This record gives sequence, C-alpha cells and structure tokens, in this order.
Amino acid sequence: MEEFKTVRELYESYNYGDYLVLDLIDEIELEGWIKTNRDNGSIGFIEFNDGTYFKNLQLVYDKSLSNYEEVSHLLTGCSIDVKGKFVLTENGKQPFEVQVKSIEIEGNVDPSYPLQKKRHSFEYLRDLAYLRPRTNTFNAVFRLRSVLSMAIHEFFQDQGFVYVHTPILTGISCEGDNMFHCVTNDKDPNSYFGKTTLLSGSGQIHVEAFAMAFRDVYTFGPTFRSEKSNTKTHASEFWMIEPEIAFADLEDDMQLIEDCLIYCIKYCFENAPEEMNFFDKFIDSTLKSRLNHVINTPFRRMEYTEAIEILQNAVKEGHHFENKNIYWGLDLQSEHERYITEEFVKGPVFLINYPKEIKSFYMRENDDGKTVAACDLLVPGIGELVGGSQREERYEVLKQKMIDAKMKMEDYQWYLDLRRYGGCKHAGFGIGFERLLMYLSGMENIRDVEPFPRTYGKIDY
Repeated sequence: MEEFKTVRELYESYNYGDYLVLDLIDEIELEGWIKTNRDNGSIGFIEFNDGTYFKNLQLVYDKSLSNYEEVSHLLTGCSIDVKGKFVLTENGKQPFEVQVKSIEIEGNVDPSYPLQKKRHSFEYLRDLAYLRPRTNTFNAVFRLRSVLSMAIHEFFQDQGFVYVHTPILTGISCEGDNMFHCVTNDKDPNSYFGKTTLLSGSGQIHVEAFAMAFRDVYTFGPTFRSEKSNTKTHASEFWMIEPEIAFADLEDDMQLIEDCLIYCIKYCFENAPEEMNFFDKFIDSTLKSRLNHVINTPFRRMEYTEAIEILQNAVKEGHHFENKNIYWGLDLQSEHERYITEEFVKGPVFLINYPKEIKSFYMRENDDGKTVAACDLLVPGIGELVGGSQREERYEVLKQKMIDAKMKMEDYQWYLDLRRYGGCKHAGFGIGFERLLMYLSGMENIRDVEPFPRTYGKIDY
C-alpha cells in the first residue's frame, strides 16, 4: 500500500472519508518538527507538524521504541523522521494518531532555543522573525498570506487580465515625495543611470501603458515608501495589488473592487478554513461574522460631500472625534472613515467624488471643476481598505494638472503621450496587500503580517 508522506494528505484523506484506505496502510513515513513532547515514564506523546497543514498530528510512542529514552528528552523544534501506523481515535481529542515504530533524529535543538511551550508576545516574536513562522499565530498568518496571494492571481487570471511586472527602479513617482533614492557606492545619485533614481512607490503609471494594449491588466509586487512613521499600518516595504481597466469609468472600477474583495474573502474561507477558524478564535472573535457581513451586504455609494455633512452632524450630536474640525476639503482620518462605515452605514461603503486638492494629479476631474472621480472603499473594522479612481484621459487637462503640481514634465511626457496615442477612458485601483491581509486575519500591526518587516528605524535580517 502506498505510503502517505505529509500531514496534509492524512487530514485530507480522513476528511474525504477514506478511513478504510488509511487503516490498511501498514507504515507511514513522515518528516517534520516536534511542537511539544511529553512522556509519563512508559508512554510518550509528540505534537508533530511537517509544515504542510495548520493542524498538528499526534505521535504516540512507548518503551518498545529502541531509543525511547533519547526520544523522550527531545525538545520543541527538533526535526525528526518518523515511521509508524495510522490509527483512528475518533473518541479522542483528535480523529487519528500515528503509533510510532521508529524515530530518527534529523536535527537536534540546543537548549537555548528561544521558543518555548507558552504564549510569546508579538513584540517579542518580532525580534525572532526567522523563528516566528514556527508559532501557531504566524504559521497561520503566513499560510493565509500564501493563500491570499493565489486568490488575487486567480481572480484576475480567471477574468482574462494580463499580469504585468512593473519596474522596481524608476525615475518617476505618482505618490509624492516620500520615496527612497537609489545610489551607488560613490553616493552620486546620478552616476549610474544619469538621473535621479527611485524605488517604486506604485506600479500604476507603468501598468497604465499596458492597459492601452491589453485592456485589462494588473500588477502585484513590492513597493517602497520612505515616510518616517512608526504606526501600526506603515511599512517601508510592502506589496501592492494594482489593476487597470481600459474603456472603463468609476462605476466599472467600483464594481471590480467589490467583486475582488468578495472573491478574496470567500477564497480564504474555502482554502484556509483552519487558519480562519484560528484567527476567529484567538485573534478577533468578530472576524468571521464581520467578513460574512461584508460578503452578504450590498456595497453602498456615498458622495464625499454627504459624508462631511454626516460627520458634522455627528459632532453636533456629541460624538467624540480626536479631530472634530470637520469641513469640506478635509482629508478624512481613520476615525472619520470608521464612523461612516461602522456607525452610519453599518456595512461597506464607497466614498466618491473627493475634492481635487486632496487627491492625486492623475485622477479625472469632474465637470464641477471641484472634485475628481475617485473612490475609497471603507469597511467596518478598519476604515479605508481600497483606493481607486477613473484616470484623467484628456491630454490638455492632465498636462495642466501636472504643471500646477510643478512636476518635472520631461520625465512624464511618455505618460502624457498615452493620451494622444490612442488613449481612452480607463480606471484602476490599489490595494495594500498587507492591509488586506490584516483585515482578513484580524492582525493589528503590519509588522506581524510581513515575513521580515522593514519599518522606519529598523531593518533586521
């Protein structure tokens, strides 16, 4: 009978009802790590994980094991090769276990190993980023990160989008001055490329060029911002999801955002059920109900102007905001956004048509001359999750906006030329991948959803 090689295969076969097949296997061989090990002098129990599945597998060994004494003293983290017999234990805490026939030690663990059988704080584990994937929380986080990445690609690929790898090194910026400059050893910023070179803060401008050839495109990759901020939501390096759709307006853009978010939530529930259950139980007890509410609630549209009036009325009625100076033209803070989505709408809402002064130059100016065709998706529990807009497709209008912003026109001429070389109306949006992952997991700090976080003042590993 064919041997099973992974814990995932055991659980999946069990869940599919292959009890008899499993029970007929004479010997299973597994390779992985000890999570916990305890013995009572005659029988021992190992919580075992091989990295293929979130749940552990129980190994049971006794004194018939030739190296029982050695095995009984193995520490958490030790890597082992196990051979044993699959046994159903449906009346126990777990549905099955493996009765060990032999254990070979692959890699022992020094007593200085800093992860013990207890809960460690997230702050403590940030200083052990190379070990924290071995803990339950971060094992769930980074497995969900992988699943969510696949959800993004499957969503867009299934709809015929073309995946574009936009450059990381760039000579332009569409996200302001908070950019990293690249220099060579001689520290002359112009010595290598002959001009100032930056680490990209967004792939949007470059992916727009591909939308004019492939119609529906997306980029999904690393981006960099140099804000000197240490908040829970700021990182110097993070990933961005940025689709761009041709022959599309703001309404088309919002529908794509809604479809994408709902798809990602459903995908994670389906493909990472154990991890989602863990987050709901140990990280955020409202997580699953909150996400299901988003799935099952129509996404409302609300004018920015209406949102300002709602917030002003809330202040008059005694609601406490840290910033209670609410006026038309205010760049809304998280507390304002959360009030709108959590207290007033009680569900997801698109705020649309923002004042042009607080939005980027590339957003299409509306006919009123005061606002732009922009949208921010606000969701309960976090506030702004997605930002998007219809892009300014009119050559002269965009040119004047860039001049008013005192941009270096010669660097952006090619971007302008997209408007006169067969341009069309088009739209797009950006989702910070880590922020989306935080929303889907309930984790509160961006440092805890990045494998090796890079933040202001700290770049370990």
